[in-house]
Amino acid sequence: MRHQYLLGVVAVCLALPALALTGPHDLQFADGALAESLTGQPGDPAAGATVMTTRPLGNCVACHEIPTMADVPFQGDVGPSLAGVADRYSEAQLRGIVANAKMTFEGSVMPAFYKNSGYIRPGDGFTTKPAPADLQPILTAQEIEDVVAYLLTLKE
Repeated sequence: MRHQYLLGVVAVCLALPALALTGPHDLQFADGALAESLTGQPGDPAAGATVMTTRPLGNCVACHEIPTMADVPFQGDVGPSLAGVADRYSEAQLRGIVANAKMTFEGSVMPAFYKNSGYIRPGDGFTTKPAPADLQPILTAQEIEDVVAYLLTLKE
């Protein structure tokens, strides 16, 4: 009996991180900010840096200059420089901007990285076929938290 109880406790503990996950439809923006972590877990700045420089993921350097990543070529100037961004925005504001910048900056061309519905697109990857009904967000909830953790290191 005690063995079954312990197995139950272990199962609940292993399931808690999944229960803490906030899905794209559950986001509660307040003036563009997301106060609560999407995962209940802290982000990893090193993993965030990888997301920000990896093409199939965030690829933030394609549009933003990130002076702390001077070794990354072809940095963009479409969006503002991210130098000192942690001095300009709170963690909640950064989370909201990364998840869906249009909630903060209405006319932004920055993609919504944590959204899976309400897209306006002609089809699925230029195939002339309609996009599938259930689209996956560009980034996972943990990747959003990782990017925010990295952005919080960018102080003047």
